[in-house]
Amino acid sequence: MKKIRIFAFGGNEVAPVGLKDKNGKAINPDIPMQWQRTADTCRLVADIMENHPEDSYVLTHGNGPQVGNILLRSEKCRDSLFGLPLDVCVADTQGAMSFMLGQLNNELRARGLNNLVAGIVTQVVVDRNDPAFKNPTKYVGQSYTKDEADERAKGGWQMKMYKKDAAGNEIWRRVVPSPAPIDIVEIDAIEAMLEKGIVPITVGGGGVPVCEVAPVSQDGKEVYKCNYGVDFVNNGKARPGAKMYTGAEAVIDKDLASALLGCMLMKRAKARGEEVEVTLTIFTGEDGAWLDYQKPTQRPIRTIKVSELEKLYNSEPKPFPAGSMGPKIKAVIEFVKNGGSAAYISKTSLFEETLKGEAGTTVLPD
Repeated sequence: MKKIRIFAFGGNEVAPVGLKDKNGKAINPDIPMQWQRTADTCRLVADIMENHPEDSYVLTHGNGPQVGNILLRSEKCRDSLFGLPLDVCVADTQGAMSFMLGQLNNELRARGLNNLVAGIVTQVVVDRNDPAFKNPTKYVGQSYTKDEADERAKGGWQMKMYKKDAAGNEIWRRVVPSPAPIDIVEIDAIEAMLEKGIVPITVGGGGVPVCEVAPVSQDGKEVYKCNYGVDFVNNGKARPGAKMYTGAEAVIDKDLASALLGCMLMKRAKARGEEVEVTLTIFTGEDGAWLDYQKPTQRPIRTIKVSELEKLYNSEPKPFPAGSMGPKIKAVIEFVKNGGSAAYISKTSLFEETLKGEAGTTVLPD
């Protein structure tokens, strides 16, 4: 049976976190720092591929720090340059981060492995009526102190406390809308790459958020009105109600998009009469999911059935924060409930131990 492993990398796998200068202020990692961190991640991924050469792989990634940097540059340059919408920012990060993760090609070639890794700019469909557009929750960009966050809020940013550091100091970040992903425009291209043995880097940053455009009738023709005054006209050669998309001001959670990708791959394979086993691994900075996180009573969740995890997820008070571990838990629940053979939350360096149940969190079907 064909086995596909989806690896969803958090921002800490591409950019180092927790760096501070001599005054204790957070350091925003520059390109060399991000490049070196990504190279370390690529070495660990190459180890996994070398240990499991019979499997196919899909790579996805977050982009919170990177899209935040683009927004910050845009903000600082607003007197001399035009601003950038979130969909364009996400597309920019997909290209740049695929370039960085593409170092995996060098690492694989150095080991005599022939896997080819290639990025694809991927659009992910959201519902324009999703309530998330009115309640921003997705963290983007660098960390701020409470005072710095208050200053940013005066400029129109929406800020929320992210977490507390080891010393108990509040860490604040910008939040933007994060609607649920419902479809992937380039799914055919992703499958074609897998069929050719190519490792796709896809749904980066959750995918470029787009909404389907409903046609309007003008002069007896279907007209699709997209952003920036761009119209597409169906002159009768396309079927009625053709699929057209335009960008949306949002950032999609990469874990939910990765879960959707896995579910779509399974569903489409089943429709073709093919047997495929798909697993989802969410790599993060923590050794799996924890209950009572950062409290004296904290304890890890090592192996758990999906129904048990769902019960925990829906319990009160909420055990998993909405802006950090919450989406990861929701993603693995949706993935396993919809046919995934297993889902994991772990550090990249602990992947093999996680497969053995000795580290990370493993979520299994009931």
